[in-house]
Amino acid sequence: MSKQFMSGNARMLQGNLWDEDPELMDLIRKEKKRQTRGLEMIASENFTSLSVLQCLSSCLHNKYSEGLPGQRYYGGNEFIDEIELLAQKRALEAYRLDSEQWGCNVQPYSGSPANFAVYTALIEPHGRIMGLDLPDGGHLTHGFMTQTKKISATSIFFESMPYKVDPVTGLIDYEKMEETAKLFKPKVIIAGISCYSRCLDYKRFREIANQNGAYLFADMAHISGLVAAGVIPSPFEYADVVSTTTHKTLRGPRAGVIFFRKGVRSVKPNGDKVMYDLESRVNQAVFPGLQGGPHNHAIAGIATCMLQAQSPEFRAYQEQVIKNARALCNGLLEKGYSVATGGTDVHLVLVDLRPVGITGARAEYILEEISIACNKNTVPGDKSALNPSGIRLGTPALTTRGLLEKDMQQVVNFIDRGLQLSKEITNVSGSKLVDFKRIIHEDAAINAKVQALRKEVELYSEQFPLPGYDEF
Repeated sequence: MSKQFMSGNARMLQGNLWDEDPELMDLIRKEKKRQTRGLEMIASENFTSLSVLQCLSSCLHNKYSEGLPGQRYYGGNEFIDEIELLAQKRALEAYRLDSEQWGCNVQPYSGSPANFAVYTALIEPHGRIMGLDLPDGGHLTHGFMTQTKKISATSIFFESMPYKVDPVTGLIDYEKMEETAKLFKPKVIIAGISCYSRCLDYKRFREIANQNGAYLFADMAHISGLVAAGVIPSPFEYADVVSTTTHKTLRGPRAGVIFFRKGVRSVKPNGDKVMYDLESRVNQAVFPGLQGGPHNHAIAGIATCMLQAQSPEFRAYQEQVIKNARALCNGLLEKGYSVATGGTDVHLVLVDLRPVGITGARAEYILEEISIACNKNTVPGDKSALNPSGIRLGTPALTTRGLLEKDMQQVVNFIDRGLQLSKEITNVSGSKLVDFKRIIHEDAAINAKVQALRKEVELYSEQFPLPGYDEF
């Protein structure tokens, strides 16, 4: 029995996925084929490197390591400690930060847990925060509520007051934000976006925070790769705390990092120094406050992606991301589409489809049907996040695959043809989305047009390589 157990156990543990679980392997291969054949234009997505994937599938997955390096609640963490310290060191180096002035925690599981840990560290329950409103390009974790319900946990456990963009220009209304902050008196002001195509004025944020004695918290999840490459302004000059995901423009694993200031925060009139105490507060908020054991395989992925972020090749990649976004934007404008704020400084473009009579939901669906992945999104002036009037398009993933400005024109043509096809379908289906979807699949003539365009997109996309394992 012992030999039988040992033999069976070894076979189960050492068997390849494709041999042991062909059903699951088939689904993974289908997803790989979808990524290879499609144009991935969701602004928050990217294709990570082989070295990051190797970290994620390594033996580091096996280890529990609650606590910080040198202060673990489990034994056997000698090398785990070294890996986490290396990730911290490289994260500071990637953003050119002095370790005497900044520290970081690389344990957050992703961006949303990281942001909640920041609030937990900085303010008490029901403390006041201000973030960009979700319909105006903010993120759920910056606080969001409707007239009848608090949607985000951030708004449930803390008191949130949004600031807005100008509905005409689409730009953040800093003057109105300043007025609102004076009335609301937030303890934390959040400089961060989920769908805003312009660089933030961190100096202006800092001034408003100082007027109210508030912490300035920058959520750079979307733009962290651009910041690391030095191709857009950095929040670190002005912020007290900075959070980021590591899988968007940074092109690392799905994880999060929190950076916090150290040293002198302010000097009193009598000359006494007020010191930052954020290090212990942030670390304790992450663990034991909100999380258990960190994901060591992801922390190793952070370490290697932060090393990549310091290379000349990474800077060139980020420069190309912006060039591609601007080429995409200009191409859409030439086709007659309306773009929020009139352009882009970063990696994304927000297209307002109201002037052409297309809803965001229909646009997202028809583009997915022709193998272009994007997401419906609110645009300035929208009343509901549930019925958005636009789509958000991003260039990080396409740039990773090697597309350049000249390729963006072909991408624009595909998008335009898909959107024009949606108008044709609407003429047949009427106003209901359910009928729109049904007609695509049931009307033979329309379905033939959709499939023909899908084939064009997939043949085009297959020209460009996809990083990662060949088997998956």
